[in-house]
Amino acid sequence: MSGTGDAAGGGLAGAGSDPEDASSRLPTSVRLLALCNALMYIGSTLLITVSALIGFELATDKRLATLPLALQFLSVMLAGVPASLFMGRFGRKRGFLLAGVIGVLGAALALFSILAEWFAGYCLATLCFGTFTAFGNHYRFTAAEVVRPALRGRAIAAVMAGGVLAAFIGPNLASWSAPVFSNGVFAGHPFAGPYAVLIGVYLLSMLTIAFAALPPPVPRTPGSSGGRPLRTIALQPRFVVAVLCQMLGYGTMNLVMTSTPLAMQVQGASLGDTAFVIQWHVVAMFAPSFVTGHLIARLGIASVLGIGVALGFGCVVVNLAGETMTHFTLALMLLGVSWNFLYVGGTTLLTDTYEPVEKARAQALNDLLVFSTVTLTALSAGGIHYLFGYRIVNLGVTPLLGMTALAVLWLALGRRRAALAAERAV
Repeated sequence: MSGTGDAAGGGLAGAGSDPEDASSRLPTSVRLLALCNALMYIGSTLLITVSALIGFELATDKRLATLPLALQFLSVMLAGVPASLFMGRFGRKRGFLLAGVIGVLGAALALFSILAEWFAGYCLATLCFGTFTAFGNHYRFTAAEVVRPALRGRAIAAVMAGGVLAAFIGPNLASWSAPVFSNGVFAGHPFAGPYAVLIGVYLLSMLTIAFAALPPPVPRTPGSSGGRPLRTIALQPRFVVAVLCQMLGYGTMNLVMTSTPLAMQVQGASLGDTAFVIQWHVVAMFAPSFVTGHLIARLGIASVLGIGVALGFGCVVVNLAGETMTHFTLALMLLGVSWNFLYVGGTTLLTDTYEPVEKARAQALNDLLVFSTVTLTALSAGGIHYLFGYRIVNLGVTPLLGMTALAVLWLALGRRRAALAAERAV
């Protein structure tokens, strides 16, 4: 497969530079995409920090406190396909700019709803945040389109590395902005400040993407088929493995991560202890991205995916061994690195399964499947923990990891058979 990077990479990755340098240097557009991805995750962690608290404050029925956050996850899933198809027709830049406008409108609506104590309005605002994220999830795909195929893994990993900033900036931005915006019209509304800041985050994201040199949409000639049928693309072994690694890796992380604060509460951990564990979990999710692309190039994608599965099992073993601060911290750091290897590796593998004209449909299907799993696990994690406990949550993810391991083994064996066949042909 030529993928989406062939045409775009030559014109954007190294024009006017020395060929030797261009062979390993990532273009400025990748760095700008990494900053946009960082801003998206800064906004997401800020929202996770305050959303349930705002829901509790505004909802008449306190059982609905987490409804806004659930709607945000749901809108990520529902907007994923339209976002991909929109960018396939009108281009990446227009799609990301539209997402920024939606994000700004959502933050403004949330701010108004908090000041007006309007719960339904705040719920509508979270749908805008989810839609912004549905577009923003394509930053990683876009990075693969502005470099040549050999650099796709590094480009995707570089974009994901921007999320490291979110681990430190997002929660602190939420706590800092509340007292800063505590006077005047915001007086008596401590959660209004974060949404005033969030407007600035989305505007900065729009400004950043405006300077990025992104490939235009792939032209469709009259009478062209638009590539192979989606069924044909989706039934490729590499596509199946790529989607499974992202789906099950993300699902495993969501179940364990969401359940961990509840388990820590049972053990008498303070809110500060829980924040410490989650913060280092987020660092572990994104910090490996500085080397994940290099590992894919050096070890091969199947090896990196296999290591990701092994680290997931390591997280389960640590959690079953005990429930101290050390166990929780180590387990969630292993979980974060596992997610990184499976998500970045799966995304990299996916980019090798479609032609440029097919990318919108292939990426739309991928994100629909992945974020349906994310939504399902986010909504079910609390109930599973409440009914069965933390130990069962951890044991329950082992089948997911087992299925991922089988998928990676299938990929590795298929590549080995292909290599042997090529040797015999020579």
